Amino acid sequence: MPLYTEEALRHLLGPPREGMKLSLPRGSRFSPAAQDFLNHWKVAIAFDDPSGSLPSGEKEASGMADSGWDRPGEFPVVLSGDAPRCALCGSGVKEKPEHMTQVDAERFDAKNSPRIRFRGKMDSLNAWVMLTASRARTAGYPKLVEHLATVAAYCREIMSAEYNLRPVAPIQVAGFDEAALRKATHDPQKELGVPHLAPAVEDAELLHWLNVLRTQVRETELVALDAFPPGSSRELPELAVAVNRLSSAVYLLELLLVRGDYGAGGLL
Repeated sequence: MPLYTEEALRHLLGPPREGMKLSLPRGSRFSPAAQDFLNHWKVAIAFDDPSGSLPSGEKEASGMADSGWDRPGEFPVVLSGDAPRCALCGSGVKEKPEHMTQVDAERFDAKNSPRIRFRGKMDSLNAWVMLTASRARTAGYPKLVEHLATVAAYCREIMSAEYNLRPVAPIQVAGFDEAALRKATHDPQKELGVPHLAPAVEDAELLHWLNVLRTQVRETELVALDAFPPGSSRELPELAVAVNRLSSAVYLLELLLVRGDYGAGGLL
């Protein structure tokens, strides 16, 4: 069954207009960016054209998580449509002021607004994940690198959800779905056969990299709660929950490393 990207949909539709209609093969799937594009332009999809096909160069994806978020990064910002408006004064913004940045396809806001702070923190977190993965590769742990790539992909899924104000897809990493992840990290002795971790100075450097990464996730969760506080008009509770699950995911990787799931490694 075909997986459509945002680029593929734009190729099929041409210049987007709200309420457009599109016929696709039954069983078609969409990347998160493509789904955001469909929602933004309120595109009506009819799954009744058995002859529909992907544009030239678009291939069906395989081996991805069912949600479609576990994939390499891509530039997420939609740059077409009406000019965004200033969140402070409500007027249209044609040229971006230096003190403002684009919140979404419709608005600009101050660079130090809580939502932009959260976005910056997520960007930093993604960079920390990449750096930790680089250290894992140097240390000779390819499977850990693969799992960290999934963590990085979930960072981008959270950022996409924040930009489009949509629910975050469920996390899955190292074969653990959200429920299994919660059980394993709350009672690792029972579920994994290893106790809760308290890293010491004599532990391997890579374990400390993962532990630092976990603390960065916890800090990001606090920024998420500042950006979308409970009970406020802009509350988006799924984001804070998703970041919390991301913390559990990194802790799981620590536990799996200590248990020996990633092999001997040996360089770090």
